[in-house]
Amino acid sequence: MSIETKSMHITPVGGNVFADLGFEPEEAAALQAESQRIISEKLAIKDSLMTELARWIEAKKLKQAEAAEILGVTRPRVSDVINKKAIKFTIDALVDMLARTGKHVQLSVQ
Repeated sequence: MSIETKSMHITPVGGNVFADLGFEPEEAAALQAESQRIISEKLAIKDSLMTELARWIEAKKLKQAEAAEILGVTRPRVSDVINKKAIKFTIDALVDMLARTGKHVQLSVQ
């Protein structure tokens, strides 16, 4: 049995989903700005972790298949790290890979 769903509304690219959900304009703008800030911070963290992994691979002169074996992932996942496809990773997965290299990740909140 398949269930078919229909979307009543799609927020256009560049739109504000919070406004579409019925929030007052000022609150919708504030919520959108906060969500963009959070997304930017997460992407910056992922970028930093992927850069560190790529440097480790380069420093060890590893082929992607060799790195994959050490990191406990597939070779295409290593390629995604090197090419900084952040959307494909959670911060936790990247931290786990770094732990497998013997590196320790520290988080600083300011």
